[in-house]
Amino acid sequence: MDIYVALLSLFFFTKPALAFGSDQDYQIDIINELDLANATYGITQVAGLHNSSKAFLFRDVGRAVHAPAHITEKVVQLFRRKSEFTFLASIQQKSSTSGVIFSIHESEHSYFELESSGVREEIRYHYRFKGKPRSESFPYRLADGQWHKIALTISATHLLLHVDCNRIYERVIDPPQMELTPGSGVWLGQHSHKHGLFKGIIQDVKLIFAPNGYITQCPNLNRTCPTCSDFLSLVQGIMDLQELLAKMTLKLNYAESRLTQLEGCHCERTCSANGLVYRDNELWVEPENCRNCACKNGVVECRRIFCPPANCSEDLLPVHVDGTCCKKCRPKCTYMGQTFSEGQRFLSRSCRECKNGLMVKVTETCPELNCTVGEQILPDGRCCNVCRGYDFCAEGLICGENSECKNRNTKAECECKSGYASIHGDSTYCEGRTILYPAQAHVTDS
Repeated sequence: MDIYVALLSLFFFTKPALAFGSDQDYQIDIINELDLANATYGITQVAGLHNSSKAFLFRDVGRAVHAPAHITEKVVQLFRRKSEFTFLASIQQKSSTSGVIFSIHESEHSYFELESSGVREEIRYHYRFKGKPRSESFPYRLADGQWHKIALTISATHLLLHVDCNRIYERVIDPPQMELTPGSGVWLGQHSHKHGLFKGIIQDVKLIFAPNGYITQCPNLNRTCPTCSDFLSLVQGIMDLQELLAKMTLKLNYAESRLTQLEGCHCERTCSANGLVYRDNELWVEPENCRNCACKNGVVECRRIFCPPANCSEDLLPVHVDGTCCKKCRPKCTYMGQTFSEGQRFLSRSCRECKNGLMVKVTETCPELNCTVGEQILPDGRCCNVCRGYDFCAEGLICGENSECKNRNTKAECECKSGYASIHGDSTYCEGRTILYPAQAHVTDS
């Protein structure tokens, strides 16, 4: 009830701000439209009730004041999906005559027709309701040779008839059919070519599709109460709000029940690293970076794998072995007064390689080089020359994430990045005080 009162109050205070039919998109001046379309055959322009708009004299002679297709289409579109409108006209009807002031019909089906009978001294309104014809009659004498302003307002099931700015009739009727067929005809001052011919002068014929459209004709009748259509729309809006409130209440109750269930659940935060998702307290190894990692409450913590000193014997040397993080002791070779580690080569009269503590002769065919002999160099631990400026790093030397490959004159070496230091004097793997790790990761060094 509080919502209803609030909305009703809001409606009453805001509705008068509308210009009561002054919006040009929601009204049509029938006489002006017909005159612009040269559709005033058979009628004569004369002096009217005032000089601010055109007035035309309708005689009992051959005439066809029929709106062309584009005006008819505009009228049909304005009626579509509306629930209220006002028909306005100023007329001076010849005494004791009968005729149709305005008509919208298809064949014999009248969607809107306003007729003034001087014989019966009444005003008749013809319309359709659910495909069936309906009529309303109002005893009143318009055919008296005097000027009259007439305003017929339809708002849903509510009908108002004003004559000369006086409300003379108010009724509840069946709601008129507002969906007009595209083939409908729009006539002024007659029902068709030969029937319902109006005799007299007509001026200021308008259709206004807005609440209280008669205010345009009689500004002193301004009022703030909602029309029937406004009230029905307001009631429908309240019903829609009540339905929405009921749905939102159900959703809120469901959300509260789910929240109660979740409060009793153990929520586990996961970690993302290297495109994989790890559960809380899960451990894994990153061999390429020589680190042990763990997921701690949504944060990745990694520690460098500790490599103890190799402590190799005199006949062994510490060397890197593919697939391992720590150096391994491998047999060394002594040849021609020099010491070689596993895999190193030496070129004298022939090429020899250190294998299992022995310098073994290697048969190898060296590739042809596209540089002069003066531009050739012999890399460390090789038996074949290369051209000066050769890219040793392109051979795939593996360096840790905190070091990078650097080309020297005769070999490639790993070099620690700025802010990092080598581990045990070896720059293949480097470490710093703080290491930033991508994607929710925090790394500390041991």
